[in-house]
Amino acid sequence: MHALSSLFLLGTCAVQAALGHPGTARDKRDTAICKRSVDSFIEQETPIAWARLLCNIGPSGCAASGAASGVVVASPSKANPDYWYTWTRDASLVLTGIADVFAHNYSSSLQGTIHNFAVSQAQLQGVSNPSGSFSNGAGLAEPKFMVDLTQFTGEWGRPQRDGPPLRAIALMQYAKWLVDNGYKDTAKDVVWPVIKNDLAYTAQYWNETGFDLWEEVPGSSFFTIASSHRALVEGAALAAQLDTECRACVTVAPHVLCFQQSFWKASGGHVVSNINGGEYRSGKDANSILASIHTFDPAVGCDAVTFQPCSDKGLSNHKAYVDSFRSIYTINSGIPPGKAVAVGRYSEDVYYGGHPWYLANFAAAEQLYDAIYVWKKENSITITQLSLPFFKDLLPTITTGTYPSSSPTFQAILDAVLAYADGFIDVAAQYTPQDGSLAEQFDRNTGAPVSATHLTWSYSAFLTAAERRAGVVPPGWSAAHGKTVPATCSRVQVAGTYALASTSTTSFPANLTPDPGAGGAPAPFPSAGACADAGEVYVTFNARVATQWGQTVKVVGSSAEVGAWDVGRAVGLSASGYAAGDPLWSITVPMRAGTVQYKYVRVNADGSVQWESDPNRSLSLSAAGAPGACAAKTVNDTWR
Repeated sequence: MHALSSLFLLGTCAVQAALGHPGTARDKRDTAICKRSVDSFIEQETPIAWARLLCNIGPSGCAASGAASGVVVASPSKANPDYWYTWTRDASLVLTGIADVFAHNYSSSLQGTIHNFAVSQAQLQGVSNPSGSFSNGAGLAEPKFMVDLTQFTGEWGRPQRDGPPLRAIALMQYAKWLVDNGYKDTAKDVVWPVIKNDLAYTAQYWNETGFDLWEEVPGSSFFTIASSHRALVEGAALAAQLDTECRACVTVAPHVLCFQQSFWKASGGHVVSNINGGEYRSGKDANSILASIHTFDPAVGCDAVTFQPCSDKGLSNHKAYVDSFRSIYTINSGIPPGKAVAVGRYSEDVYYGGHPWYLANFAAAEQLYDAIYVWKKENSITITQLSLPFFKDLLPTITTGTYPSSSPTFQAILDAVLAYADGFIDVAAQYTPQDGSLAEQFDRNTGAPVSATHLTWSYSAFLTAAERRAGVVPPGWSAAHGKTVPATCSRVQVAGTYALASTSTTSFPANLTPDPGAGGAPAPFPSAGACADAGEVYVTFNARVATQWGQTVKVVGSSAEVGAWDVGRAVGLSASGYAAGDPLWSITVPMRAGTVQYKYVRVNADGSVQWESDPNRSLSLSAAGAPGACAAKTVNDTWR
């Protein structure tokens, strides 16, 4: 470890804590030493992380020469591995972090970075790519692009459905700042058109399988579903603030949340991060930790339904995830349960040898800092039977119950959890080189940096963890309005309409400086039963159509919403409910009241089309009839 920094107090938390005993004077002394070590690391690493992160953003970043304006380069590494691309996921997570910091501390420089990102994403949405076209939204799920905003045509795990909701979340953070500071028109005219496309995609494709955030496993990803739910709820709230609506957001979000519950494995007390694929893994994955911290909303406390960081499910999952790494990395040898260790993506990982990731350690710490923030805010800590094993690792004599802030146990728990969280930061500090650079991974045997150098996501993950440790948290995303699981869950997918933001509108006015209080009172969250357009009818097409692998089904008809008899503009149905005994294809299409004729077509893998037999089907659609009411209709058809 000769390359490691002598500036940091290496190993203090891990070694000292392993020697101490909970509750002893020595343990308290060691905790204080650990805290000073982490304080020192954060103080020294923060300016380095900010500098290196901004270096990786075009056009003027010191390591981003050749990247287009606003493009977040994953890493300057161009070989072994080649990360000289921009991933929608990584870029959006980085920009969300930047926007959160900007909202707390105005910076014209950061504002310029956010503006450039918004403009670049407006352009990127329309770039033709192998995942599909923009006309039906499919191309929005393309995971990565060249740094000059051209398509990447090589083989890859596509589609990846977390990009659109994450990009919407990132841009919504800035749009909300604009609204809060009196610039509603700018938010609505410049930023909302880009957000709207990503929300439309999320409402339409959330229930389709795709590749997980590690780009390896096809199926359904917990991180993607949790991010999709947040984006739809937050999108509905923002739309109301902008005097418009996102009916698809309100309609679909509860069913996304319902599906999110199916990832929980009660027998193991943890999330199975990938279902409908990836069955060779245990499911204990940083995917779930990242989902918890990136859907953190301090206003809903320790809500388990939305998997908040301090929820009993969140803490039980944290323990299961961390423990899965204790025995597989040499650098974790001798560290007992309840003490922080190096963690990676998932225990079965073999990428570059399957090593710990810096961002995973920072995420493990951040979840616990989030929990501490909420416990302090609520002045109590509740330990359930599910979360008890997590707490007993830290305080062996602890029992279930609710501990108010007036009790000595409350402070003992805070101290223990803070020391544990700091331990994950300290592990990363041990294996951070002298110059403060953060690669993607560090070797499981030696701790030496491995894989891509100067990973942008690593720097961003450090900065957000440091912010949360300091008690600086994001404002929330209206989770209080989106935490109820419906009595009946369904696969509602609403076909979207997509319109590129024009270059004339994706430019920001000058002098968008802070003016707190100019935004006025927040708009009420939209009701599921209230629709601004009483003449719009949500039509759910359920068609039983037997198909072969590679075939798809579309609905085409006389109205513009179903293609005006042009198969090229027809609406594709989803096969998410398809089964051998019930070949169901479904989609919900927003349509205008009136009479429409339609048919189903079967599209073969080579693009050839088979129409169902005559006559045309006919559908009469009635408006809601009352201002603010919602109209809906379901049709059940069988292929003729």
